[in-house]
Amino acid sequence: MLQRNMLQNDRARALLDSSMPSVRAEENGFGGLVNPALGFLRRRYALIVLTAALAFTASVIYLRITPPTYTAQVNVLLGNPKSQFIEQQSVLAETPIGSPQLESQIQVLKSKAIAASVINQLKLADDPDFKEPGPSWRSVIRKWFGSTPSGRQVDPTDRLVAAFDERLTAARVGFSMVVEIGFSASSAERSAEIANAVANTYIADQLNTKLEANRTATAWLQDRLKELGNQALTAERAVNELKAKNNIVAAGGKLMDEQQVTELTTRLGAVRAQTSEAAARLNRLEKVLASNTADSLSIGSLDAPGSDGQNNSVITNLRQQYLEYATREYEYTTKYGADHLAVVAIRTTMKGIRTSMLDEVRRLAAISRSDFEVAKQRQQEIEKQVALAVSQSRTTNSADLGIRELESSAKEYRALYESFLQRYMGSLQQESFPISDARVISPAAPPQAKSKPKTGLIFAIGMFGGIALGTALGFLRDLMDRGFRTTAQIEATLQLPCLSLVPLLRDSGLKKSSPRTAVQVDQEFGQRTLSRSSAMCWAATAMPLSRFAESIRSLKLAIDLDPTKTSNKVIGITSALPNEGKSTIAASLAQLIAHAGKRVIVVDCDLRNPSLSSNLAPNASAGIVDVLFGTSSLEETVWRDPKINLTFLPGAKRAPLFHTSEMLGAEQTRTLFGELRATYDYVIVDLPPLVPIVDARVITPLIDQFILVVEWGRTTTDVVRHALRAAPDVYEALAGTVLNKTDMKAIKRYDNYHGGYYDNEHYVHYGQVAAE
Repeated sequence: MLQRNMLQNDRARALLDSSMPSVRAEENGFGGLVNPALGFLRRRYALIVLTAALAFTASVIYLRITPPTYTAQVNVLLGNPKSQFIEQQSVLAETPIGSPQLESQIQVLKSKAIAASVINQLKLADDPDFKEPGPSWRSVIRKWFGSTPSGRQVDPTDRLVAAFDERLTAARVGFSMVVEIGFSASSAERSAEIANAVANTYIADQLNTKLEANRTATAWLQDRLKELGNQALTAERAVNELKAKNNIVAAGGKLMDEQQVTELTTRLGAVRAQTSEAAARLNRLEKVLASNTADSLSIGSLDAPGSDGQNNSVITNLRQQYLEYATREYEYTTKYGADHLAVVAIRTTMKGIRTSMLDEVRRLAAISRSDFEVAKQRQQEIEKQVALAVSQSRTTNSADLGIRELESSAKEYRALYESFLQRYMGSLQQESFPISDARVISPAAPPQAKSKPKTGLIFAIGMFGGIALGTALGFLRDLMDRGFRTTAQIEATLQLPCLSLVPLLRDSGLKKSSPRTAVQVDQEFGQRTLSRSSAMCWAATAMPLSRFAESIRSLKLAIDLDPTKTSNKVIGITSALPNEGKSTIAASLAQLIAHAGKRVIVVDCDLRNPSLSSNLAPNASAGIVDVLFGTSSLEETVWRDPKINLTFLPGAKRAPLFHTSEMLGAEQTRTLFGELRATYDYVIVDLPPLVPIVDARVITPLIDQFILVVEWGRTTTDVVRHALRAAPDVYEALAGTVLNKTDMKAIKRYDNYHGGYYDNEHYVHYGQVAAE
């Protein structure tokens, strides 16, 4: 059976794969973009329209309650060009205006000093735009989060300046040297007046600042000129006095022979280099002698740079012999052993060679020591000669050096004096014709239209923002919707075919049967006759031309046409969660099979919650539990419907059952199902759901095929996958799934590629009606 079920699932997957290429081809084309978008709009258009309408209404309200604001703009050119004569006469250096300087001037424009000056000039404290408003939402938020100190009194001037700065804008125009100053007010004329006042106040401030800087620089230059003149005169007098005292007419005087000093200095440098080299050589040889003995001589230490081991022929020959004996020692030791006489003799010879090498190093060290002493003595003699020559030149040179120093100082003081005198005269001239570095090139005029709020922009933001928000909410709802909506979604997620799409049954669309008492039914058909009080359970036969009945026929046809069927008589109907309609599907399927003349029995194996028994046999006092325990026979327990020859074995729950899984897995259950299989053509088993309890897994060996009922839009994909993963035997025996309680109008909005498949017109053409 397991092999047959695996073949059946493979066939279902093959059917699914064969039906997907056309859909994939359409998804990869233009339809792959348009159809999902149209489907999304069909699903969420109401939410999008509602959100857009609310946003548009909010925009209208905002425009109605927000007062208009007018913004006037004035352009100011920074870096006003000056004539070359004025630049030469300027005492302060003219710095070229670049991006940093331009940004600095913009900050000056927006400074508190400019704002306070304009406020005082135009008496803006009495202007309605600058009256103290009530608490704004920003101030409330700042107060809540503690960003504004509580209990502190705000200075009225600071409040006016803050309100002024909020309405003032200043920005550079492109990459030019023009700054655009804008001011917003409730009146067009007032905004132009304030903007022009800001520009004029800024230019006046720049001019006053420059004049003040010139006055300060002129005063400082005057004091500095007096100081420099006195210093230059004092230095010149000192030069003349020193020359007269030493009888020096020319600046050359009596000088030391510079060539002799140069030669002695060169010789001293060479001798010091020789002394350092000899000392280094001696130090390296002494380190070799200190770290090596005849018994532990490191041959590699003789090859160190500067150890003379590489250039000495004696050490080179001894090293070569030592290496040959070392090779021979290794060979003899390997061949004869470490204690052999030949090996001992070689070691003795090697020790003698090391001793000879150390002796040669000692000889080299003695030679280096002698060379070091000679070089050191020669260095001392030359140093004495240099010291004597320098001492003799100091006396002769002291007067000349003093004269040169005084002459240099006098020249520097005189040059500084002439330079500062020229700048001082220029600053005096510039004070008589001050020129500003900025000028207005485009004064502000009253604007013709309000700057904000912009009606078109607000409407556009409201409309498109509402559409965007509605679309985002729609996408969010789609992302949160984890339920099964289409057959393709079931097949792709569960890798199982969807055998039928069962429409949602509504109470308003069901045919109501005339209420009859149990006594009347028993008098007409006898005892244990199935109840027809539940219209939902009898919808398939009560409305045989309905779309619901046709979907149940599709399920029966899928069972009958199964090519792998050998004895598929026991069909188990289950679901992942309760209340997904599995009992209704089981009853409807059995009704149509019985109506076709087949012998069929419905077994309610949902022992803990026998809902099907409550609808079909509400007065049953015995059920399958009694048959399993042997207290009642099968014939005494079953209920029948004489009209369609339908047999029903109820659950008949009288008391809570705690070991239902053991009952269903007992040998008595196997014997009962063997008897049912031999008596009836079809055995429809209403099983418990998979997630809450394990009863459906226990009865798996007795079921030929399972049908999984999935509720449309309610059962989530994660729950179903987890349920089937936890019941692998049930999954292997599944014939397919049923998408139950489907909203046939809403499914068109989810299945973009097969929307026409769900139209009711196709069913009406054949006399069928929707059960809604």
